[in-house]
Amino acid sequence: MDRFQAMQVFTRVVEANSFTMAADTLGLPRSTITTTIQALERQLRSRLLNRTTRRLSLTPDGASYYERCVRILADVEDAEASLRDTTQSPRGRLRIDTLPSMGRLILIPALCDFHTRYPDIELAIGMSDRPIDLVQDAVDCVVRVGELKGPTLVGRRIGTLEIVTCAAPSYIERRGEPKTIQDLDQHQAVHYFSRATGTGVQDWSFSVDDKPVEVSVNGIISVNDSEAYLTCGLQGFGLIQLPRYMVTPYLQTGELREVLTPWAPAPMPISVAYLYNRHLSPRVRVFVDWVSELFQKCPRMRDCTGGTGFSPECAFASQTKSGSTIRDFLVHEGVEEATF
Repeated sequence: MDRFQAMQVFTRVVEANSFTMAADTLGLPRSTITTTIQALERQLRSRLLNRTTRRLSLTPDGASYYERCVRILADVEDAEASLRDTTQSPRGRLRIDTLPSMGRLILIPALCDFHTRYPDIELAIGMSDRPIDLVQDAVDCVVRVGELKGPTLVGRRIGTLEIVTCAAPSYIERRGEPKTIQDLDQHQAVHYFSRATGTGVQDWSFSVDDKPVEVSVNGIISVNDSEAYLTCGLQGFGLIQLPRYMVTPYLQTGELREVLTPWAPAPMPISVAYLYNRHLSPRVRVFVDWVSELFQKCPRMRDCTGGTGFSPECAFASQTKSGSTIRDFLVHEGVEEATF
């Protein structure tokens, strides 16, 4: 058995989550893929994959072996790349995952620039509302909010997530502008709930003397979709709390007005993160550099990049407690409970 080829076959099966798709991308018969995995498991005397009719999943031994295979294959790729013409563009498939709203509003609109710079990189972009395991889900890197979890991750801070409390002018004309947190007793909010948390309408969060404070706000409508939530705010159904990058254009045009600014919730870091053994991959390197540059320059992220501090390994700020409305929104977007 060619062990190097077996490693390539195994990693491709994991990343494609399919024997058939792995066979198609490698240009091999499916029977060859099956026999190669079986021979590899016999050689290692360990089961690497759990197979069901619906999907494949890594066993604990399989996950450990996959990480080592990725590192070995990346080392070989890097060694070969160092001997090629240095002007050759990085190539291959790059799997990334990001928050749905962040992908839709920031990442996707800028992809033409990335493709122009790196035409030989094939991007597979996931915009998930569930926790991501980079090994099990075969993802190369993620753009996420909050504190990195897990000792095998390397992260670069690329921005700061600021939460804005705002309302449509029509709402403020009808109900007045809250000047203090105590004024919220006389106001209404649009509430956000998430299937991921299984919770109903919860309190809002504000920061008072650098400490989180939970506040109950009345409301007549609740939704579980970020675009619907924003639309309800624009229609004047009540106050809303959203990341600044989602509401910046509407604040600029006056369709929304920011309120209660002195008590805004504590900001959270935005980072691009990847497994420690992926840092040698040219594809990952150029994407990390590109997305860092994108967030620095993106108009939606203006005043949200937190100045400098774009180091290869970032010491993230302490995790802060978010109010349940924002917490549910972020969990729906794959933030707080993400398994990195």
